[in-house]
Amino acid sequence: MRFDLLTAPVDGVTEAYEVVAGFDGTLVAGLLRPGAEQIAALHALAAAVSGTPLAGRVAEAVDKTVAGSISDEHLAALVAARSALLGAAHDALLARLDDAAGRARQPWPATVTATAAGADNLLAAARSWLSDLAIAGWRGIDHDLVSHADQAVQALLADARLRRLGALLDGFAGELRACAPGATMPRVPVRRWADLWARAVLLAQPGALTAAEAGTVSGRLLPLGIDLHEHPTAVQAQVHAVLETADGPRLVRASVSAPKVDTLVGSGVWQLLRGHSALLAAVTEQRAMALTDMPVTAGGDLIWSDAHARLDTPAEPFATARVQLATAAAAPAPPLERHPVRLAEPVLLEGYTAAAHDDGVTLALPGLAVDVDVERMHSAGPLTPALVAASTACIGLLRWDGRWTIQPLGVEAQVKRKTVAVHAGAWAGGAGDAAGAKAEAAAADAVKVLRERAGRLLRR
Repeated sequence: MRFDLLTAPVDGVTEAYEVVAGFDGTLVAGLLRPGAEQIAALHALAAAVSGTPLAGRVAEAVDKTVAGSISDEHLAALVAARSALLGAAHDALLARLDDAAGRARQPWPATVTATAAGADNLLAAARSWLSDLAIAGWRGIDHDLVSHADQAVQALLADARLRRLGALLDGFAGELRACAPGATMPRVPVRRWADLWARAVLLAQPGALTAAEAGTVSGRLLPLGIDLHEHPTAVQAQVHAVLETADGPRLVRASVSAPKVDTLVGSGVWQLLRGHSALLAAVTEQRAMALTDMPVTAGGDLIWSDAHARLDTPAEPFATARVQLATAAAAPAPPLERHPVRLAEPVLLEGYTAAAHDDGVTLALPGLAVDVDVERMHSAGPLTPALVAASTACIGLLRWDGRWTIQPLGVEAQVKRKTVAVHAGAWAGGAGDAAGAKAEAAAADAVKVLRERAGRLLRR
């Protein structure tokens, strides 16, 4: 990789973030009666998109907001402008990363066939609640305002077509409820809540949740590692992999998920995902998988089904990364996924010097020092910051959070004078070492107790 290309600032990114930060600040006090600082931030947002097709709608939305007559349509225009700026920043950062990695990226298809989601009344209910939040502001939230989302959330979760929005609103409302009343909060998570709110506004627009028609793909899947996403009520394991096809290697993702309870953490979450044992076993056993007509989205996400896959020959992730990663074509980002926080590109890092410090671990590469994102390192596997600090090679996800960081998925490190590979998802399909077996046994007991309690509740 050309790490020196990642050190230079990317034109326009800082300016885009400044405009977005100004708009996000307007949501703290709410848009009911915007003050001078809020009005200036809104006009800056309109000026930033003045040369785009959004110009007229956003200018009108700003005028209506300042006049105190904002509507759902006007909020959608403001969110579209915010998302366009962050999408442009995402594209510029991703282009720079592709240049540094020498990676080819497929274009987004000009036309994508989709089926309508429907249920306009539920989407309207979601938009109404989101509008109320923006008008009240984060400092104005209380338990009554948050509870207004409950009925809509339950209805959205019950409809498989709308569950994506329902899960987002459910989690967002839970965060707001835990922090209410907003007037007494010592600190408001301005960027995070603005991101969640804006994302929900976009998904609540008619047509945003349309399901794009999936294609199919066949080939040999070579896993690189697992990125585990945990939430108090859900867990998802996202496998990053190289897929060998007749047209050449390409980068893909395969995700499996399950509901959970907030008391189940650490290695116990793997118990909930064992229904997809073939995919998890492939990662744990370091085996390839032969795929036949596996559904795949235009964004490179496999719609996983064990019926379209079978375990194949051994495939060591570091061997895959060294041989295939440099030439694998990357998938394009779906339009609504274009946000810098969603950048997570698999890379292989070698030839660095690792140094541990009070704030974490830093990998010093030729021309670039990359901080390890230790907060994203979960406790459901054997990979630890100490092992990363002792490593000589790393497969990880390159991310952006105002600077480039690396989330390790696996490392090669010196352990007892031997170079061994340690992977974050090593316990996904079942632990093979003593520490993992102990954690697995404890987790199995916890899951058993929870299932027994759930069974008794259902029988009552």
